[in-house]
Amino acid sequence: MVNFGLVSKIIGQLLCLESFLMSWCVIMSYCYQEDDSIAFLISMIFTLCGGLCLLYFGRNADNNMSRRDSYLVVTATWVAFSIFGMLPYMIGGYIDNLTDAYFETMSGFTTTGASIVIRVEDLPHGILFWRSLSQWIGGLGIVFFTIAILPSMGGGSVRVFAAEATGPIRTKMHPKLSTNAKWIWSIYLGLTLACILVFWAFGGSWFDSINYAMTTTATGGFSTHSDNSVFFSTPAMEYSSALFQFLAGINFTLLYLTLFKRRFRDLFTNSEFKLYVGIVIVATIWIAYLLISRMGYGLEHGLREALFHVVSFVTTTGMFNEDTGFWPPFTWIILGSLMFLGASAGSTSGGFKCVRGLMLIQVLRNEFRRILHPNAVLPVMVNGQPIPQSKITTLMVFFAIYVFSCFICVIIMLVAGVDNHNSIIIALSCLSNVGLPLDSHMGPVMTWGVLPDYVKWICTFLMLVGRLEIISVLVLFTRSYWKEN
Repeated sequence: MVNFGLVSKIIGQLLCLESFLMSWCVIMSYCYQEDDSIAFLISMIFTLCGGLCLLYFGRNADNNMSRRDSYLVVTATWVAFSIFGMLPYMIGGYIDNLTDAYFETMSGFTTTGASIVIRVEDLPHGILFWRSLSQWIGGLGIVFFTIAILPSMGGGSVRVFAAEATGPIRTKMHPKLSTNAKWIWSIYLGLTLACILVFWAFGGSWFDSINYAMTTTATGGFSTHSDNSVFFSTPAMEYSSALFQFLAGINFTLLYLTLFKRRFRDLFTNSEFKLYVGIVIVATIWIAYLLISRMGYGLEHGLREALFHVVSFVTTTGMFNEDTGFWPPFTWIILGSLMFLGASAGSTSGGFKCVRGLMLIQVLRNEFRRILHPNAVLPVMVNGQPIPQSKITTLMVFFAIYVFSCFICVIIMLVAGVDNHNSIIIALSCLSNVGLPLDSHMGPVMTWGVLPDYVKWICTFLMLVGRLEIISVLVLFTRSYWKEN
C-alpha cells in the first residue's frame, strides 16, 4: 500500500520551501514599493500553514519509500506547488479566475511558458519575478531542487529522482544523489548568473536581465514584455540568448564532466550531443536559406533569426523575436518537428528528447537489416554502450503514448471548436512544454485565455504529464498501482 504518511511529510517539507521562495518576491515587491507584497505575505502564510499541517499528519511516518510512493510524491508535489503557487495571482486580483490562475502557475513550474495574460507589462514586479522564479525552480525539477538542499527529505531520494528525471538513461557523477544534485544545481546557478551578467552588459536592466536569464536557462519562455523584441533589440542580445538556451539544452551531467572534470572528449564523442548539434546546424542553415532566398533577408540577419528560433524551438523555450507566421510555410514544419523532438535528456528542455530519437532511428534501421539477416545480433548503441531490451520496449511504449496523447488532444481541441492549426499547436505545446502563442499564423499575437475553461484544465494535465514524461503520471491511473501487493 501507499505510505500516505511519508508522502504527506515530504510534500509538507516542500510546501514550507515554497513559502520561503515566496519571500523573495516580497523583497522584490518592497524594492519597487508595489502593493503585491500583501498578496505574497498572505500566500506565504497559507502555504506555510498547509505545509505544517501535512508535516503534522506525517510526523510518525517511517522513511522507507517504495517505488510506488515515489511516483505519487512527484506528481502530488507538482500539483500541490501549483495549487499554492497560484495564490499570489488570485489574492492580489491579478488573475481572478481559478482556472486561469492554475493554468498560469502550472505553465510556469513545468516551464511550458503558455500564458493567459494579455499584457504582462501591467503586472507588478513581484508577480513578474514569481512567474520567472517558478520556471527557474521547475527547470531541473522541484523535487530535484529539494534533494540538493534537503538530502534527508524522507529517504528514497534515488527513487524520487528516477520518477522526476527526464530521459531514458541516467548517468551518475557521484555515488550520493544529493552530491549529484548539488553539482548539477551549481552548474545551473552558474549558467543563470552568467546569463544575467551578459544580458546586463549588453544593455538590459537588472530586473529584465534577471527574469530573462531565469526563463532562458530554464528554457521556459516567460518574459517581462508582451513582445520579446523589446528586450532582444540588438544582435548581441539575440546571440547571447541563443547561446544560453543552447547550453541549457545540453545534458547537465555532460556539462559537469566537461567543465569540472575536464573531460572534453566526452562532449564530442557523446552520441546525443552530436545529434543535438547536427540538428541545430542543419535546421539553421535550411531556414536561413529560405529567409534569404524567399524573404529578402541579409546573410547575417537571416542566419541570426534562423539560429535564434531554431534553438528556441529545439530547446522548447518558445521565445520569439519575429512573427514567424509570415515566414515560408516550410519553416513551420521544420520548427514544429524541432519542438516535438526537443533537446538533450537531463537538460531543462522538454519534448521527446534527442537520445530517444537516436534510439528510435537505430531501432528502425535494425528492423530493416533484420529482414535481410534474420539471425543477426543488432544492438541499439548509445555512446558505444548497448541499450538493454527493456529500455527499448519502454522507448516504444513511450513513443506510442506520446503520439496517441497528441492525437487525442487534437481531437478534443477540434470538438471544442478550435481550428486545425491551433489544435496541433496546443497538443505539441503542452506535451512538449513549449507554450507557443495561439494565432492563425505561427506568431505571438493571441493568448491562451480564449480557450474554454475545461480545455485549459486538459492543457494543465498535458503540461504535467509532458514535464514528468507521461508514464510517471499515468501509472497513478492504473488499477495495478492501487492494489495492495
